[in-house]
Amino acid sequence: MTVPRLYTTQTLVAEAVVDPGTGPAHYLVSVLRLGPGAEVVLFNGRDGEWRGRLVEATRKRATVRLDARTRAPAAEPGPHLVFAPIKKARLDFLVEKAVELGAARLTPVLTRHGVVDKVKTERLAATMTEAAEQCERLTVPQLDAPVRLAALLGAWPADTPLYAAIARDQNVAPWSRVVAEIAAGGTPPALLVGPEGGFSAEEVTLLNAHAAVRPVALGPRILRAETAALTLLAQWQAVAGSAANSDRSGP
Repeated sequence: MTVPRLYTTQTLVAEAVVDPGTGPAHYLVSVLRLGPGAEVVLFNGRDGEWRGRLVEATRKRATVRLDARTRAPAAEPGPHLVFAPIKKARLDFLVEKAVELGAARLTPVLTRHGVVDKVKTERLAATMTEAAEQCERLTVPQLDAPVRLAALLGAWPADTPLYAAIARDQNVAPWSRVVAEIAAGGTPPALLVGPEGGFSAEEVTLLNAHAAVRPVALGPRILRAETAALTLLAQWQAVAGSAANSDRSGP
C-alpha cells in the first residue's frame, strides 16, 4: 500500500507530534482504516517533507510523530495562470492539472462572456491541495480571489509580460516558439486564458492596448478553455519546468 501523503499547516520538526487536522484524521482513519503505527508522510510548503507514524488514530483526531525528513525545503517557481472560470467538473480538472503541471499561482478572472460568475474558492483550494499531495509537490500554489478583467489589467505592471492566448492569427507568434525564447530567461511566465465564449470586443481592445499583454497562438483549432490553459502550461513544463530540470532533493 502506498504511504499516504498529506498537507498540513503545522510546523514540521524532528520528533514533533503533529495534529494534521480533522479532515486528514477522517481520511486516515475512516477512509484508509489506518491505526497507530501506520506510516504517514506530511509536508507544509515550508519545512520540506517528513515521514512519521500515527500515534493517535480516531475518526476526529489523529496525531503523527515525525521520524525523519525525506526531502529538504525547496522553492517551486512556476507560471502564474490567469484563467476564466468554467463549469464545475471541467474547472476542477483544469485546476488539478495546473497544479500537476507546476503552476505556482492561479487567478480566476471574470469576463463578459464567462459562464461562471461565482467561484467557490474553498472547493478549488481543496482540489489544489489534493493535487499537490498526489503529485508530490512540496508546495500548494497560491489561489487568488476572483477579479474582473478590467481590474486585473488596471493593476498589472507594464513591465511584467502577460502571455495571452487570444488569437489564431497567423501573424501572431505561436506559443511553442515564444516559450522557447523566454525559457532562457529563467523567470516563469504569467499566462492568460479566456472564457469558453471568448473575450468580448471591448475586452480584446483592453488587452491589445495594455503594454504588458503579449498575444500568443496555440494553433489553428478552437480549443476548449481548459485545453488552452493546459497546453500553455505543458509546453512551459516541457521546455523550462521541472520536467526539463528534474532535481529531486533529499533530506
